[in-house]
Amino acid sequence: MTANAPTEWSDFGWHAWEDLSLVRARLDAGADPNAGAYAFERPLHAAAERGSPEVVAELAGRVDDVDAECEGRTALWEAVFNNRPDNARALVAAGADPWRPMMDGWSPGRLSLAGPTPGQFFPFPPGHAGLTEAETAAVEEADRLTGVLGDIEDDGFSLTCVRGISAAEAARRLAAEPADEEELEEIMDDPFGDEAMQIVGFTDVPGGCVVSQRMGYMAATPVVMQLLSVGTIAYGMYANPKSGNQGRVYRDGEIADWDTHPGGGDVSGADPAAEILLKYLYNGYAEAYCFAGAGLRPADAHSIAEPDTHLRLPERDYWH
Repeated sequence: MTANAPTEWSDFGWHAWEDLSLVRARLDAGADPNAGAYAFERPLHAAAERGSPEVVAELAGRVDDVDAECEGRTALWEAVFNNRPDNARALVAAGADPWRPMMDGWSPGRLSLAGPTPGQFFPFPPGHAGLTEAETAAVEEADRLTGVLGDIEDDGFSLTCVRGISAAEAARRLAAEPADEEELEEIMDDPFGDEAMQIVGFTDVPGGCVVSQRMGYMAATPVVMQLLSVGTIAYGMYANPKSGNQGRVYRDGEIADWDTHPGGGDVSGADPAAEILLKYLYNGYAEAYCFAGAGLRPADAHSIAEPDTHLRLPERDYWH
């Protein structure tokens, strides 16, 4: 390393944490293994999430505390949450505690029981809680739901999943009206036109209903979600082609979570236990996350691709 080499982590990219020689050189130049470029991420946590086990082992040998917490969780928790078993094993070999209490009852060890290889990360010791019956059922449903929905490859769509109401009731709440078949076909010839933006799909799904728009954001606008969520809960998202998935959650007509990244693993230490599990099970599955959050149990993805009914929304300001 040259004399003017960087001695901190601000320029470290995503894949830099896989390069042992680069990390070791940065450490030897004086970079602090205990403090990252941002308050919300320590170097060991970053490596546990997206680095190599060799880098994890190197950092684990240099930090003051291998179980130091950041944002309410340890580096081992990050490795488990992001399904990095080799990184998890490297941390345990360095002395990390799989059963340290954190994240509203989800220690790294307990969280691993809900993962794809339960029991293979760490042996289950006596005196620690396993999964409840409801949590086990949620794990099984996640496996089914991600399978039946598959990968939605196209961007630009929006949806709101609503618990406990029918598509007919959703249409009533939104004051949506039928469009003539011939007129509808003509409107949808230009899916980005102003008229097409007023057309949304309605589909009954076990557990509730889905309001969707194949090419547009209208199905997940604030006013739509506010009206749909009265007396219940609604999870919505817009798959923005430019900036990624944009999500929000409404409960009984009020915003409960705003500007989320559904399926993006943006878990918070302030999240309740059920939401932490939901984000873990659907990490990388944005649409399935919305269905599961609302408690819907679709048999396939037709509520997004081919809704049962298309109706016209009335003219109004859907953002305020």
